[in-house]
Amino acid sequence: MSAHARDGERTHERILRLIVENGPISAMELAQITVLTAAAVRRHTSSLEAEGLITTYNSGSHGKARRGRPSRRYVATSSGQADFGESSGTIANSALDFISSAMGQQGMKAYAQARKQALVERYAPVVQGAGEDPRRRVQALARALTQDGYAASVRSVDGTPMLQLCQGHCPIREVAENHGLLCEAETEAFHELLGVHVQRIATQAGGAHACTLTVPAVRAVRDPNLPAHTRTTHLNLDGKEENETNAA
Repeated sequence: MSAHARDGERTHERILRLIVENGPISAMELAQITVLTAAAVRRHTSSLEAEGLITTYNSGSHGKARRGRPSRRYVATSSGQADFGESSGTIANSALDFISSAMGQQGMKAYAQARKQALVERYAPVVQGAGEDPRRRVQALARALTQDGYAASVRSVDGTPMLQLCQGHCPIREVAENHGLLCEAETEAFHELLGVHVQRIATQAGGAHACTLTVPAVRAVRDPNLPAHTRTTHLNLDGKEENETNAA
């Protein structure tokens, strides 16, 4: 293979990874990230689409392209996700099916609880090292998840004090499709790690293009010097304390 062909293959793989991590994403946005021309990016997206690795994301919520035409935005398909490798899905499914049949729902709950605890233990040092600011904590978690193959990113939700923790790749997607308790265990682990209420709004196991959690960018902390019903201390988006008086 020539050096030019190898460069093209690496670019192809990079664009697929960017779509997994950041989708829905447009060719223009990909061009800005990769410092390629939009035309060059479209050649790659056309090829990836033909290979069945990406598809167009249909939503009217992302604005319009120039001349009023809808912007084409891309997400990875299941095949595109599989290019990043599954965690021995068939074997894991068989093992969990055995636990379910031999030990029933209690056995599955015990396994899910063990997985939750394993996630907490793995990521707690990273999250705690980020300090008390919820935004920094979720960003630290996203970086750690990405290192473990989850292609995670953090996105702001316009007009709200909320963040979205998105996982563009789910290494256990095939298993989670049959065992939803694994998704619940992960959600509980992230709640415990981040110290705020998180809400799962989408999963790849459920057919979405990314696993998505909403996470508050503020954290309520009770002022110990006042009655709980009268005053609450909040960490704002910069991690500074703000006081708010509630009606008695």
